[in-house]
Amino acid sequence: MSPFAPLKSRSAKRTLDLCAAGAFVALILSASHVALAQSGSPHRDDTGVPGFAPGMIDHMQKMRRFRDPDKGGNMPPALIPRYSTDRDNTGEIATFQPGGATFSANNAFFQELGTNGRTCFTCHQPQNGWSVSADNVAARFAASAGKDPIFRLVDGATCPNADVSSLQAKRRAYKLLNDKGLIRIGLPMPVSAQFVVTSVNDPYNCTTNPATGLTSPSTGIVSIYRRPLPSTNLGFLSGIMWDGREPTLTSQSIDATLGHAQANGPPTPAQQAQIVEFEKGIFTAQVTDRKAGGLHGDAATGGPTALSLQNFFIGVNDPLGGNPNGTPFTSKIFDLFRPWLGLRGRDDQTEHRLAIARGEELFNDTRIDIKGVAGLNDDLNVNSIPGFCGTCHDTPNVGNHSVKAPLNIGVADAGPNSPPALDINGLPVFTLTCTQGPLVGNVYVVTDPGRALISGLCQDIGRLKGPILRGLAARAPYFHNGSAATLLDVLNFYDQRFAIGLTAAQKGDLVAFLNSL
Repeated sequence: MSPFAPLKSRSAKRTLDLCAAGAFVALILSASHVALAQSGSPHRDDTGVPGFAPGMIDHMQKMRRFRDPDKGGNMPPALIPRYSTDRDNTGEIATFQPGGATFSANNAFFQELGTNGRTCFTCHQPQNGWSVSADNVAARFAASAGKDPIFRLVDGATCPNADVSSLQAKRRAYKLLNDKGLIRIGLPMPVSAQFVVTSVNDPYNCTTNPATGLTSPSTGIVSIYRRPLPSTNLGFLSGIMWDGREPTLTSQSIDATLGHAQANGPPTPAQQAQIVEFEKGIFTAQVTDRKAGGLHGDAATGGPTALSLQNFFIGVNDPLGGNPNGTPFTSKIFDLFRPWLGLRGRDDQTEHRLAIARGEELFNDTRIDIKGVAGLNDDLNVNSIPGFCGTCHDTPNVGNHSVKAPLNIGVADAGPNSPPALDINGLPVFTLTCTQGPLVGNVYVVTDPGRALISGLCQDIGRLKGPILRGLAARAPYFHNGSAATLLDVLNFYDQRFAIGLTAAQKGDLVAFLNSL
């Protein structure tokens, strides 16, 4: 029997990363340890093109054979003001452009550069923190009967060959996008990967169909489903995309145009520059809370204006000794609402501001025993690391990791190791077997192979980056696969995964704080 037979015969059936590490780490790590903990850049050919890109783009271009019945695009606003606000579920989110307003007609971010009616703005809008939220996507589906350009077969559907011949069929085809805000990413199996795909439980017969997916256990396309990351606050990035596959924002603008927009050719250098300039020139954060009021009142420094002044450089506050200035790590990641700890009063607004400030303290000071995190414990050969939320979310007042450090905290796990408190129903499940390298013989059951689809390394299976935490309230659900519907679900996952022992009151304060970022 062919080793690929289990995959072919398997019937089609119906992951804010608040992790952690301790200050003690700096005492036990050498430069070689730091290098081990930080994955390198994606493999590239001799032209500088990321190794994954030709296969991904070729796949998305070939999917034009499945024709979209709907045409037309979005009409972006004529002007993105220097400062603007939008309502979200807990108050208002704001966008600030220090360099001044942007006229959409003059910037390629808002222009149709492809063949399917999409622009960057299709999936990156200010009311959702320049990402998408599942609620907003569902509203767009209802308003347009599924004709909005975000609903395109190439990646909006569970598979490009999905039936969209009726409204009911469209609901099925775009279920993951409507319910969890997930976009399909079709990535080629890496050349000389250390693993093979031995079986797939594929609800959509996309990876298991040779016309759209794998052609053997080691060749073809793997379809995974991920949340679009925000296209704001990008000056704080250390890794681009969930799996860190893009070396620069410029390369990302090219690949997105050729792939998601199915363009006939790449954007011009001038268009690339416009997209990147706009993305790097906007800052977004929650600015008001329905209960707490303005998040920059009483000496607090919430909102995007203060965020635009935040100092950042690669390695700032890195817990593994990667700060180029040699400054030691501190777990005091956020200080936005510290002034509110001294508030006095018994009115509702004061009580909620105190809850936000307490949540910030909990984020900074709660000790977490980090175990079983691939990218930390295994690479450093340390069974237990006493840490904090800021061990993985170390960038001051931003909350992502300040160096490239994709980690596997278990969000991508499936089968017997399915993540606690998270909903992974509807996601495909891959069984990967390591056939080469130091982990040969190991078997992984995951909903997403993570960075391993870029590096080809078994050690990278399930490893993904932690996103920037600003603007969380506007872009639910959470984790790369939308498996946490609410921030409370996120906290319940971490509480169970790391046996933290948070009380209900502490979770309430943490949710209040996270919603205020």
